[in-house]
Amino acid sequence: MIQEWRGNYLAEKIELKVKNSIDKFDEKNVWINSEKLYEVCKLLKNDPLFEFDLLNSLTSVDYIDHFEIVYHFTSISYRSSCIIKCKVGYGRNNPKVDSVVDLWRGADYQEREIWDLMGVKFIGHPNLKRIMLWDGFPGHPLRKDFVTYDQSIVNSKGDD
Repeated sequence: MIQEWRGNYLAEKIELKVKNSIDKFDEKNVWINSEKLYEVCKLLKNDPLFEFDLLNSLTSVDYIDHFEIVYHFTSISYRSSCIIKCKVGYGRNNPKVDSVVDLWRGADYQEREIWDLMGVKFIGHPNLKRIMLWDGFPGHPLRKDFVTYDQSIVNSKGDD
């Protein structure tokens, strides 16, 4: 069985090693200061106390006034997991946060998907380009402020 780190305990251990990195925490989650995100992620992966060697998922949430990135990590050796979140800086018009691709290669497509669908840029990503939509697609369709447009598909061969 996988044991989940408690938010307060995880926040305490992170703050001891990366000062001013915790924005807040609750029972299960820890919110990381966006300027300290990469440093905290590096700690979570490499420090013998944590060894979170698996990035299970990387997602984004649009809260209208800001974006949040959510990371789910697992330590195979300790059979433990944790959730960290980060309020993305730079406002809605230019949201960006540091990439973690060099720490977890599995973040590559997940960061590209978030860029493509939500418009959050990952600083330092080696290949940040659209992954689901075509180049030139107007905007990022999973944003709450995305304006849809009518794109009628016409079958030129008839009734098929």
